[in-house]
Amino acid sequence: MKTYVSILKIFLISFMLVSVVPVYAQKTKVTSCGYIIPPKSKKSITNFQSVYEASSIVKQMLDTINWKENFRLQEKYGIQNAYATIMNNQRWIVYDNNFLEDIDAYTKTKWSSISIMAHEMGHHYYNHVVSSTGSTIPKEIEADFFSGYLMAKMGATKEQSIAAISTIASDRASSTHPGKADRINAISQGWDKAGVSNTTAKNPPTTTTQPAPVPAPTKPSTGSQPAPTIPGGTQQTDPANDPSWIALYMQSNKDEAVSLSDDGKNFQQAMIKAGQPFVFKFEIYNYGWLRLKYYNGYRTYKLNHGADYFILWNRRTGNWTVSQIPD
Repeated sequence: MKTYVSILKIFLISFMLVSVVPVYAQKTKVTSCGYIIPPKSKKSITNFQSVYEASSIVKQMLDTINWKENFRLQEKYGIQNAYATIMNNQRWIVYDNNFLEDIDAYTKTKWSSISIMAHEMGHHYYNHVVSSTGSTIPKEIEADFFSGYLMAKMGATKEQSIAAISTIASDRASSTHPGKADRINAISQGWDKAGVSNTTAKNPPTTTTQPAPVPAPTKPSTGSQPAPTIPGGTQQTDPANDPSWIALYMQSNKDEAVSLSDDGKNFQQAMIKAGQPFVFKFEIYNYGWLRLKYYNGYRTYKLNHGADYFILWNRRTGNWTVSQIPD
C-alpha cells in the first residue's frame, strides 16, 4: 500500500524469475511466479556481451527519450533474471547475460533483451524502487507502458516490443505481477503513445566494443522525477486531494496504532496521529483490510478505494468500530 509512512521494507522490483521448478515431461522450467525460463541457447545473438556493451545500448535508449542515466548496471551470472534495485543507497539494474541471450534466441529477435532492460529502466524512471512496497501490479503495468513507449521510439515494431512478454509472462496474474494479456496491453498502449509507424522495422542498436566510463550514479530520491520526453503513464497525484485514496480518521486524543493489509493475510502496523487523517492506498487491489482490537481478539473490516472512514470508540461495547463517511 502507498502511504506517507514507510510500512513495508522491500526494495526490489523485478521480473521475479529466480526460483525454478520443473514442469511437464519437457525441459521447460517456470518460476514460482509462473514465468517461463527459456531453454539455453546454443548461439549467442544478444547485444549484451559485457557490462560495457550493455551500458552502451542503455545509453542509446536513454538518449532516445532525453533522460540522463541515474543508475548503474551489474552483470550477475546464474540468476536467470533482470531487476531494478537499490544497493548501498545507489540505483542498479542487475541482469544475467545468459538469461537475456536465451530469451533473444527463444523469441528470435534481439529486441527482446532490450525490452526487458527498458522495463527495468521504467522502474527507476517512476521511482518504484524508492517506495517501500516492492513489486505490485500497478508498478509492473507502468514499467511495461514505459517499455512499449521506449521500444517504439527506438524503432521496434509492436510485435518486437511484446515478443519477450508474450513468451515468458504467465497467463495468470499473481499478487505482484499482472497476467500476460494485461502486460501485452500495457506495452501496446505505450507503443501507441509514442506515435510512430509500425510498417518499417529497424535493426536493434549496435554496441561499442571499447569500455566506456561508467557514470557515477545518483542517490535515490523521493523528490522530483527525471524529466524525459515520455508522456503518459500513471502520474503522481497529491493523495490529500485524490478521491481514489482512502483517508482514515480516528476518534482519539492520542496517536493510535492500527493494522492494514493488501491481501487480508499479512498485516502491517500503521500509526494514525491524533487529529490527522491517515491517507493511503492499497497496491494490489482497489480494496484492502483494516484490523482493530476487539474484546475477543480482533475484528477485520474491508476498506474500498474512493471512500473515507471514521474509527469510532463505542462506549457501550468498549470496542472500536468503523463507519464509512458519506459523500
